[in-house]
Amino acid sequence: KTTGDGILIEFASVVDAVGCAVTVQRGMLTRNADIEADRRIVFRVGINVGDIIIDEGDILGDGVNIAARLEALCEPGGICISRTANDQIGGKLSLSFADLGEQVVKNISRAIGVFGLTAKDIEALPQTDLPRLQPTTASPAAPREPEPVYEQQIEFCTSPDGIRLAHSCIGRGPPLVKTGNWMTHLEFDLESPIWQHLYRELSRDHTFIRYDARGNGLSDREVEEVTLEAFVRDLETVVDAAGLDRFALLGISQGCAVSVAYAVRHPERVTHLVLYGGYAQGWTKRPQTEVERQRNEAMLTLVQLGWGQENPAFRQLFTSQFVPGGTKEQADWFNELQRMSTSPDDAVRNLKAQGNIDITGLLGEVRAPTLVMHARDDARVPFEAGRRLAAGIPSAKFVPLQGRNHLILETEPAFTRFVQEIRVFLQA
Repeated sequence: KTTGDGILIEFASVVDAVGCAVTVQRGMLTRNADIEADRRIVFRVGINVGDIIIDEGDILGDGVNIAARLEALCEPGGICISRTANDQIGGKLSLSFADLGEQVVKNISRAIGVFGLTAKDIEALPQTDLPRLQPTTASPAAPREPEPVYEQQIEFCTSPDGIRLAHSCIGRGPPLVKTGNWMTHLEFDLESPIWQHLYRELSRDHTFIRYDARGNGLSDREVEEVTLEAFVRDLETVVDAAGLDRFALLGISQGCAVSVAYAVRHPERVTHLVLYGGYAQGWTKRPQTEVERQRNEAMLTLVQLGWGQENPAFRQLFTSQFVPGGTKEQADWFNELQRMSTSPDDAVRNLKAQGNIDITGLLGEVRAPTLVMHARDDARVPFEAGRRLAAGIPSAKFVPLQGRNHLILETEPAFTRFVQEIRVFLQA
């Protein structure tokens, strides 16, 4: 959850949390080295182990309150953790937090044992002393009993600029094309609790066609041109290679903008448009404060520095935005999906491309029947962005869904309604 100029993140273990904090603070030291002092972004991190309450997308409870007080006690660029947290990382991480004694803080009835690392402590850590996760959490949890095997044949086609795109289809029925979006993998996704349930349901009644976007999954990596226009050309290439004439189009997240742009360019080919978790303007185009702008720029730097590490603690930052309500198994799978699906350079290119999207001028030209859905407490894309997307498309139906996951999970109640809305809409 974002809190103005702060972020609240829930981790499966305190080892993961501390590992992520050290990675972030070290990355910020590297970023700030070449930036004027008055333009630097400096974080303080507080970490506690305790109970939390999740209420309508908000995170409450002593676990949060104490973490917030620890953050306030922390020096800029450093990390403060509670005694409980320090006890639990003992022997698991090659770090030594200084004992700062018992501290009395506002609105907490008891004194808190506080341990800290300063920015200088973090800067002095040898590279080899970066925290490492335990092997049991460094890779995804073993998959559950597999769903029925999908018979998919992966094929490749080539975009006008020479990029090889991997695409496949499963199921039978009228064609439904899912536009490529960031972080997919044609093979891995069929086993993943992040995507598997969605593909299972949508392929029951349709021939479900999907592809890995450029720079993702089995499609070509290290691609220089990563833009909205390139994404639209890729969609054109895939549907032509699949021999499709008219079809329904599903866009998720950044794929919504690609779907809208394609539907406007080829109105004769799109029978229905389904958009979930999308936006008309990317994060650089939407109104934002100076703090938000600097935070987004800092995130790009952190991606460049930390994405390729074997330790998934850093990638948990993105997991907490995409699937904050996920189980530990789902979080582990998503952490692994990030590593498998794209490189640090491609991740940065994708984030920049997402930020530069602006299709507000196209919305009024959409002619296809359109269904727009968005989670009320989406932790990645603001609900207001989804509402504005729907409001700009003539006669679009807008369905708010309960939840805070940017990628809808099978374990949340909203998934049933999500599937029902799509089925009814596509049959109309």
